[in-house]
Amino acid sequence: MAITSQTLALLSGRRADLDQLLADLDLELISAWAMAWDELAAEFDAALTELMAAAKNGRVTGSQAAKNIRLRKALSLAADRLDELAQMASVTAQAEVMRTVLAAAQSQINVALSQLPPEHRVSVMPAWTRVSDAAMDAIVARTAQNITTGLLPLSDYAVAVMKRNLIRGIAVGDNPRTVARNMVRQAEKGFNGGLTRAMTIARTEMLDAHRAATKAADEANTDLMVGWIWGASLDARTCPSCLAQHGRLHPVEEAGPNDHHQGRCDRIPKTKSWRELGFDIDEPEDLLPDAREWFDGLTADTQARIMGRDRLELLNTGAIGWDDLSTKVSTDGWRDAMHVTPVRDLRALAG
Repeated sequence: MAITSQTLALLSGRRADLDQLLADLDLELISAWAMAWDELAAEFDAALTELMAAAKNGRVTGSQAAKNIRLRKALSLAADRLDELAQMASVTAQAEVMRTVLAAAQSQINVALSQLPPEHRVSVMPAWTRVSDAAMDAIVARTAQNITTGLLPLSDYAVAVMKRNLIRGIAVGDNPRTVARNMVRQAEKGFNGGLTRAMTIARTEMLDAHRAATKAADEANTDLMVGWIWGASLDARTCPSCLAQHGRLHPVEEAGPNDHHQGRCDRIPKTKSWRELGFDIDEPEDLLPDAREWFDGLTADTQARIMGRDRLELLNTGAIGWDDLSTKVSTDGWRDAMHVTPVRDLRALAG
C-alpha cells in the first residue's frame, strides 16, 4: 500500500465533516443549557437575595443556606431541568449516531481504495465487502447505551457541584445584593459543569462510534488488509501522546485508536502491497507525514506549547524517547486509553 495524496485528502475531508457534526452537537447542547439557566437564574437570584437580606450581622452559615426552603426549591428545580437536559442530550446525540457510523464505514472503504493503483480501483471495488446491517445496528445500540448510562447521573453530579459552589460563595459583611449576585454566578458555574460533562460524553461516544464503524469495515475485508495505522491530526492542538502514537501499525482486529476523551485521532486502513493484491506495479512513495519530523520543524515556542517546557527539555536532552510520551491509562467504567505521560513519571524514567 501507499498513502497517497488522495488518501490524505479523504482523511482530511472526513475529519472536517466529523468536526462539523460535533460542533453542531455542541451548539445544540449549549443553546439548551443557556435557555434553561435563563429560567433558573431568576429563581436563584430571588432565593439568595432573600437569604442574604435575612442574615444577621451579614453572616450566613453553610447550614443555614442548606436549610433555606426557597434555595432548596431552586436547587430542586435545577435538578429537574438537568434531568430534562440529560434526556435531550441523549436523544440528540443518538439521532446522529447512525448517520455517523454509515458515513464512517463507507469512508473507510474509500480511503482504502485510494491506496490502490488508480487504473485498477474500479475492478477491485466488487471485492470489497460492506459492513453488515447487524454489525452497524450493534454499534449504534452500544453507543446509545453508553450515552444514556453516562448521562443518567448528570443531575446528581451538577447539583452537588452547585451546592459546593454556593457554600464557598458565602461572604461576610458585604452588601447582600452583591453577595447574592456572586453566589448566582457560582451556581451557574455548577449548572454549566453539567453541560461540560454532557458535551464530553456525547463527543467521546460519537468519536468511538466512528472508530467502531471503521474497524467493522476493516474486519469485513481482512483478506485485502494488512492492518490499520494510528493517524493523529498534526497541528498545535495535538497532544504529545497522540504524536507519539501517530504512524504505528496495528492488527486489523485490534480496536482503536484508543486515545483519550474527545481525542481526534483516526484509524487509517492499510491495504496489502500492490503485488500482494495481484498488481505487478511498483508503488509510489508513502506520503503519510512523520510526526517527529513534523514536530522538529516547528518553532521552539510552538513545541513548548504542545509539550510543556519540562517535558520538552527531557526530550531534547535525550533523557526520554519519543515513545515515552504516551502511557496507557485504565479507567473504571470506560475503556483503556492512551494519555500523555506525566512529567513526574518521565523524570523517574529518566533517572
